[in-house]
Amino acid sequence: MPSLDPGSPRVRFGAELRRLREAAQLSQAAVAARLGCTQTQVSRLEKATRTPSRSDAEKLDRLFGEADGVSFTRLYQRISARPSSPAWFRSWAEEIEPAAGVLRSWDPLLIPGLLQTEPYARHVFGMEPRTTPDEVRERTEARMRRQRILDRDDPPLVLMLIDAGVLRRKVGGPEVMREQLDNLLTTADRPSVSIQVVDPECLPGLAGAFMIAELPDGQPITVHADSPARGNVTSDYEIVTSIQERYEAIRLWAYPERVSLKMIEEARREWT
Repeated sequence: MPSLDPGSPRVRFGAELRRLREAAQLSQAAVAARLGCTQTQVSRLEKATRTPSRSDAEKLDRLFGEADGVSFTRLYQRISARPSSPAWFRSWAEEIEPAAGVLRSWDPLLIPGLLQTEPYARHVFGMEPRTTPDEVRERTEARMRRQRILDRDDPPLVLMLIDAGVLRRKVGGPEVMREQLDNLLTTADRPSVSIQVVDPECLPGLAGAFMIAELPDGQPITVHADSPARGNVTSDYEIVTSIQERYEAIRLWAYPERVSLKMIEEARREWT
């Protein structure tokens, strides 16, 4: 699993939950019954691989009575106040994506976040309206942390479809683009990563970017679909089915991986 920041409020939330639960001689199942969730979800809270909800925090405060001055509600507020990513995205970046066994994605406009270099990501975030330098730095750092899942001993299988136009869309200048395309080629050498370039005439792909996460232990497939205002993270069967069908329709327009890598190399040579 990826390393976690021991100073983060989410890690402290989990550590305090485990400490107080064990001090009260309660099992994870007993706490789960009070939270209205599963034992696995409590385990993931303690390991900081699941982001707590406000309801979780309030119920834990009632259960433990803010023992030793610990307030789960205040810890939750610190978690939700972290500006590194929008609140709606945190459930994906901190809970869904790290647990996925297979990740499929489509992006018609940019290099996918999991494959972005730091200069590329910084420039993308820097162009957002009304974004401060501190927010750009924090969001860039958060994006780099997301990529740690690729370095795990058990990385997910990552299958990425990218519109051909992305290779020639200037983000940050020629040097940034050369480094970014070099990174695509290097990452594609990993046995767990597949990158395919999609013909720009692929009309089914114009609806927007999305990711599909296949989760272990019989958990439902979850998708994240982009929009200009906010993304949508859901496991709703109809929405997931629709996104999966669109992914397959786009994949029909994808060049074979060997051809795709040659296209990336060609575009890289043009950024001089």
